[in-house]
Amino acid sequence: MASRRVRLAAVEDVPLGQGRVVEAEGRELALFNVEGTFYALDNACVHRGGPLGEGDLEGRIVVCPWHAWRWDVTTGANANNPAVKMACFPVVVEHGAVFVELL
Repeated sequence: MASRRVRLAAVEDVPLGQGRVVEAEGRELALFNVEGTFYALDNACVHRGGPLGEGDLEGRIVVCPWHAWRWDVTTGANANNPAVKMACFPVVVEHGAVFVELL
């Protein structure tokens, strides 16, 4: 199946060290800006569905606002148990816009 590139935001919409909840073709994603590099994960924490895009970003770790589960946004791995992972999506920045590749 071919991937589709979907525009998520303008670069300036997600300041350094922050995240946002964004929609891509009916799917809710969490978009993060870590030192100028963007990462996209499923927005629903696998623990209990908390909105990761609303969590605090500490370096490259986002803390789920519901139950404080911690996730590495660069890999999707849980900070305490890396065997547990969130779905991650490739992100591309072009001409000031942030795009995600969806399957």
